[in-house]
Amino acid sequence: MKFDQNILRNDEKAVFSLRSLYLSRGYRPFKMRKFEEYDLYSKNKEFLVSEGVISFTDTDGKLLALKPDVTLSIINNAKDLPGQVEKLFYNENVYRISGDSHSYKEIMQTGVECVGAVTEAERLEVTVLAAQSLELISGAFKLCIAHTGLVLALLAQYEVADSVKAQVFTAINEKNARLLESICTAEQLEALKVLLVTYDSADAAIGALAESAKTEEAVAALQELQNVVGGLQKDFADKLVVDFSVVSDNSYYSGIVFKGFVDGIADRVLSGGQYDKLMEKMGKKAGAIGFAVYLDTLERYEQPA
Repeated sequence: MKFDQNILRNDEKAVFSLRSLYLSRGYRPFKMRKFEEYDLYSKNKEFLVSEGVISFTDTDGKLLALKPDVTLSIINNAKDLPGQVEKLFYNENVYRISGDSHSYKEIMQTGVECVGAVTEAERLEVTVLAAQSLELISGAFKLCIAHTGLVLALLAQYEVADSVKAQVFTAINEKNARLLESICTAEQLEALKVLLVTYDSADAAIGALAESAKTEEAVAALQELQNVVGGLQKDFADKLVVDFSVVSDNSYYSGIVFKGFVDGIADRVLSGGQYDKLMEKMGKKAGAIGFAVYLDTLERYEQPA
């Protein structure tokens, strides 16, 4: 008897399609245990989508937690492989506070992680996979992309005080020109206001950012961003947006960051980036880039007619 996928929910259908995509690109499935030590999550709360963590005491007195995230567990169990890259994908249930019900919920989540000697090739491969993942969900999507390292390099280049950096990130996230103006000098404002613009044209974005990026660090970060958006333009030029509001002020993401949106869903359905600093914090020498697809956002999604 042929299996009828029409009886599945949208999130369940997405799992089948995305699994096939990741397998076809050479990613191998990763299966993890349901519990991790609570300290893993308590020490990395800034990385979690939801702050709530369900914890309990094991029979030996050790404090454990139901996993609210998969990436942290993959990193925690990853081996440093000099010169090598490990390509993994997962389909796991995580336990976190739902954005809809504001109560704890078991949520299916899928995604990919590329761990090891991450180069330009891996950065482009993972971002292309992110775009392809969105395309499987809906043809009406946008992939918003930016670079955390570029923001940090510009803040250093224009000597933005540490005491106001968090506010600068808030201004960028909110595209709040008034806030940026209130905390920056005239020179800083002139250079940083390019980070408040949403660029539908990748070429326009790179050109505007190049006017502000002058130090070696800023130019190198801009080059990384240019290489990725240039590679994406071939097949996804009309789906690509350079938008620095996807950058956060946490210390984990170090390079390319991105979020994916589809018409008909208010919240992002995909997010990811390069998080070498998180790897370093957890005692790993390797780099890493990946993304997660938040399948709970698809439960009541209806494809446009």
